[in-house]
Amino acid sequence: MAKQIKKTQKKKVIRVVPSGRLYVSATFNNTLVSITDEQGAVLCWSSTGEAGFSGSRKSTPYAATVALENAINKAKNYGMNKMDVFIKGPGPGRDVALRVLRAQGIRVSMIADLTPVPHNGTRPRKARH
Repeated sequence: MAKQIKKTQKKKVIRVVPSGRLYVSATFNNTLVSITDEQGAVLCWSSTGEAGFSGSRKSTPYAATVALENAINKAKNYGMNKMDVFIKGPGPGRDVALRVLRAQGIRVSMIADLTPVPHNGTRPRKARH
């Protein structure tokens, strides 16, 4: 007779985090959203792919809206109502981020643009003949 093994799971402790940071990485093909606490530890995340979009539909503003709403709803479970916003990249999710935050009733204390800008970058291709 086989022994029955009891599996015990640790109870997940949901802590209360009143304020945090929202990182939006908006590329031309995807929008990635991470929400962290003040120290930078990730609490929840979302992306357009995780929201159910695939292919060229991932790169739409509507897909970015759905991904942001999913992440913010997860953050509200932690009691978060105030965020610093860090936006990175040139994609369609840039403009959507602030509109979604306003609609969800989240207080925004700071907005920062972390888009990398080359300081004269790599060498250009040779000229065509």
